[in-house]
Amino acid sequence: MKKFNWRIIGTGWIAHDMADALNKVNGEIYAAANPNEEALRAFVQEKHVQHAFTNPDEMIKDPSIDIIYIATPHTFHYDYIKKALNAGKHVFCEKAITVNARQFDEVAQLAKEKQLILMEGFTLYHMPIYQKMQDMIKTGKFGDIKMIQINFGSLKDYDPQNRFFNKDLAGGALLDIGGYATAFAISFMDEYPESINTTVKFFETGVDEESGIILKNSKGQMAVMSLSMRAKQPKRGLVSGTKGYFEINQYPRGTEADITYTQSAHEESYDKVTAGEADQALEYEVTDFQKYIEQGHDEGELEKSRMIAHILTSIRTAWGMTYPFDNEE
Repeated sequence: MKKFNWRIIGTGWIAHDMADALNKVNGEIYAAANPNEEALRAFVQEKHVQHAFTNPDEMIKDPSIDIIYIATPHTFHYDYIKKALNAGKHVFCEKAITVNARQFDEVAQLAKEKQLILMEGFTLYHMPIYQKMQDMIKTGKFGDIKMIQINFGSLKDYDPQNRFFNKDLAGGALLDIGGYATAFAISFMDEYPESINTTVKFFETGVDEESGIILKNSKGQMAVMSLSMRAKQPKRGLVSGTKGYFEINQYPRGTEADITYTQSAHEESYDKVTAGEADQALEYEVTDFQKYIEQGHDEGELEKSRMIAHILTSIRTAWGMTYPFDNEE
């Protein structure tokens, strides 16, 4: 595999985890950027980064860089993606890749025009257990898939100033954790949902604190999602068919599927499938992203992100919840 020079914008906890993955897969990290010089200095020293930039725009222009990894708060993604693509760099961006569908469509079109790979950081697309379950679905072991149920609840400290609840930083459960739930749902639905029903409880700052969401497509397949930022829930995904169902716990980085076969109304049998390692989730992402670059296509992953961006925007529209920058051109 070709050696790629990565650079990182942002030095928060996910950037720390990604840096560890990059060092394991590639053996080094070319550069990192953060306007906070103290945080940057500590990061490059701990993660053995070769070059440091306090100005991310300056780093983007560096001709030695192949890939830019964006690990900033949501509201900065759109601008950095555009700058990176226009500079001829492939982009790996943490979720939510953009704050609305309009922004997503613009950067996706730009990536297409520049013939560059743009990918959103959904670990579940790269965990080996999902390929195993897709293979089992194709063989008919679960019959026709009918219902998908997904939970994701975080217990964030009560702090109206925190970015999780800050409307100016695209806070709320939907963009922070709802993307993962939606990614799980569309992974097992045969087509894009045609209807969305939802209800929401708002936090005092105006962002979504918790919600219930039902997606349905023309085949009658339904996905029921439960999200919360102030009540812990298991990260549980359940896929039910006419011959059985399977459950993946800790599904963003899932490694096991508990299977129940129900071909008889009076008899059940059980099985467990295991694949992958949770602590290698980001390494799987890095490896797949670099493979996409080498082969010149992303195997349909950006199209999945397009679906998610449009679903999340439709949900917010149904709630009547807007961010201050939604209508910015």
